[in-house]
Amino acid sequence: MLSMITQGAEHIFLACGATDFRKQIEGLAALVTLKYHLDPYSPVCVFLFCNKKRDCLKALRFEGGNGFLLATKKLLPDMRFQWPRTPDDIKDITAQQVRWLLEGLSIEQKYAHKPVKIQPEDTCF
Repeated sequence: MLSMITQGAEHIFLACGATDFRKQIEGLAALVTLKYHLDPYSPVCVFLFCNKKRDCLKALRFEGGNGFLLATKKLLPDMRFQWPRTPDDIKDITAQQVRWLLEGLSIEQKYAHKPVKIQPEDTCF
């Protein structure tokens, strides 16, 4: 489900640190606006949040110009997400990093190939 909610997103924002999971759509949208100074109504952005125990995450996305989608993933006992703990920080991550996160890996893989952006004017062909 989370891969479906992130499909086609231009930005996937990960809210580092723990989020109070009593918050639902309105509270999470307010958090995006007030704490991170981003637009929760952007249909090309997804916002990811994790609870204090790091065993549950929520994904928020404005869809279709008329409402929000809120997806939740709860892990089985003794499983944890490798969630960045830096409070008050937000990271713009890739779809690959979301897949790593959902597989229990860190979003910062030491041995993974980093994305390279090559501009046509930088080539010599």
